Amino acid sequence: MSELKLSVERLFEDPPLFRPLPTGIRFAPDGSFIAFLRAAEDDGERMDLWRIDLTPSPEPRLWLNANNLASAAGEPTDAEKAERERRRQFSTGITSFAFSPDGKRALLCADGAGYLMSVADDSLVRFTPPDTRQTQVRFSATGRQLSYVREGNLYRYDIESDSEHPVTTDGGESVQYGLPDFIAAEEMHRFEGHWWSPNDAWLAYTRVDDSPIDVSRRFEIGAARFDVIEQRYPYAGARNADVELLVQELDSGATRPIAYADQPDEYLARVAWMGERLAVQNQTRDQSTLTLKLFEAETGHHSVLLQERSATWVDLHDNFKPIGGERFVWTSERSGNAQLYLYDGEDCLTLTSGPGMVNEILHADAKQVFFAGWRENPTEQHLFRVELGDKAGAQAPAQLTSEPGWHEVIMAKDATQYIDRWSSLRNPGELVLNRTPAATSKLMAEMIGPDHPYLPYLASHTTSSLGTLTSADGQTLHYRLTEPSVKQGRHPVIVSVYGGPGVQRVKNEWAPTLLQLFSQRGYGVLELDNRGSSNRERRFQEPIHGQLGAVEVADQVRGVELLQTLPWADASRVGVFGHSYGGYMAIMCMSKAAEVFRAGVAVAPVTDWQLYDTHYTERYLGTPEENVDGYSASSVFPHLEHLRGQMLLIHGMADDNVLFTHSTKLFAALQQANQRFTMMTYPGSKHALQEREVSIHRFNLILDFFDREL
Repeated sequence: MSELKLSVERLFEDPPLFRPLPTGIRFAPDGSFIAFLRAAEDDGERMDLWRIDLTPSPEPRLWLNANNLASAAGEPTDAEKAERERRRQFSTGITSFAFSPDGKRALLCADGAGYLMSVADDSLVRFTPPDTRQTQVRFSATGRQLSYVREGNLYRYDIESDSEHPVTTDGGESVQYGLPDFIAAEEMHRFEGHWWSPNDAWLAYTRVDDSPIDVSRRFEIGAARFDVIEQRYPYAGARNADVELLVQELDSGATRPIAYADQPDEYLARVAWMGERLAVQNQTRDQSTLTLKLFEAETGHHSVLLQERSATWVDLHDNFKPIGGERFVWTSERSGNAQLYLYDGEDCLTLTSGPGMVNEILHADAKQVFFAGWRENPTEQHLFRVELGDKAGAQAPAQLTSEPGWHEVIMAKDATQYIDRWSSLRNPGELVLNRTPAATSKLMAEMIGPDHPYLPYLASHTTSSLGTLTSADGQTLHYRLTEPSVKQGRHPVIVSVYGGPGVQRVKNEWAPTLLQLFSQRGYGVLELDNRGSSNRERRFQEPIHGQLGAVEVADQVRGVELLQTLPWADASRVGVFGHSYGGYMAIMCMSKAAEVFRAGVAVAPVTDWQLYDTHYTERYLGTPEENVDGYSASSVFPHLEHLRGQMLLIHGMADDNVLFTHSTKLFAALQQANQRFTMMTYPGSKHALQEREVSIHRFNLILDFFDREL
């Protein structure tokens, strides 16, 4: 076997070194097969539709090549671009699919168009009008209708009569119907803007009016042109969009508002149907209170089902799961970590207790609840089951997955079978079918065999290891360490950091192949989840409240202390690299721990939290008026005078999330202080900088920078 070192070009070109395990996995309603999206063999950016019939000898087969779908007219709309950016969905081809409840049809969305495919004979019909582009396409609850948004208005389509009906007509410009607002999609992870009732009698939807937000003008600079974008960006402490919730009775067309907010500036956090009533979660502007209300669609009258309160903030989740018409299960961090609760009328029963986290409720019925989470080790995720019925009450959940690693589970509707999509540091990944009781079948596995694209690089591959350290307040910090592939003497180390809330980097899963670029170049790579990171107890998350960039930097410095104990590591040659919050962390590490970090790369960094958005920033810092000192201390600018090492600053010139202004303000401050730095900007690129050519150029640039400085 030949031994090659991985290059940046090979990492990003086709065929992919690793075709990721399937995404968007769905069971057919009758449970006879699964379907999923997977990157094409000839184009790693195009997603095709695949299926596996769950027979005694299951084999994956290509169901539909996305190239067989006609392209929609024109360029993607702003709504399409926004949805893809908010979901971090950068592939082409088939972007989503769903089954009708009866399993006879599959709904496919590709390039702004909607298609119905017959499951029986694979015949295709495009139902969206020609020369149009849609977003938010979905089946109604019965599967007899479809809904979608076009040019700011919400439409429904009757499949049997082949007829389209507008639900709204006055959308456009600053008013959009049936879509989430920017804050909901970017920060609350609510990607939906309309919801069908179970019998198709009602359609609930949002009306988003951005006009209360002041217009801020920014340039989107491309290679040969620039556009002046008048963006209504909700800066911290400023106005948000007005978000109304409406419900329409489809037979009569009668529409009424759902008055979910107790105060004008509250957030519409989540919406779901509980039978024929609408369950709505609203969150106060300071995010210390979350209320779950149940509304009668006909009258708008409501009752309060529960309320969560916190001295800091209440995290949002998608774990409201009705069981019948009155009962539901729910997760709460009220005890200090996320536990499972059963609400039955006025009674609330605690179903789990002790250490760990309930991350995602996967299925709930009258007998049992399945959930993903952890009990002992946050670097692994497993499937658990708790019983309801007479045995309901605090109990030790049964762990159903056993292989050490990170397990993502997709349950069939009746919970008699599930797909386990898992990997570990030593296993690139498997797709396993599990049937009760205890029958398993491996459907797919990433085996690095003779024809695998990664085989030539396998001899140089370095398997990462996991470990723990202790923070200044006695809490456990988890890290992932990737050593140089060949160790000769002492080597420089790069601290690869995100560091911000809502993200966990250190997991027992197949590590990003990007780490091998650094390892095979002679670098060690240290990743550490500092305090404030997600999937941990409230005590671990809350030290960042009121000031950012303090305990996070202290914990990263604690990680560097580990390097002094490693015979191959040179603790005098340590660099730091991060993107987004990680870019902010790179600057803060270089400025607040200049004696530790010799060089840093900051990609699309937040530099001044007053320039970031309301929901994210105010969750941790409050408003700029309430917390003047906290905002100042959390900004990079007061700390730049201590910066001594070399910095490489990178930003996309069309970034609509962390605006390019963050970097231009930083450029100016460094220039005025006569601080030397290197910068690279990418015309036309947004926050993710995901274009293939940009990725190749960017990582070659980063490697060359660290080679010079370390």
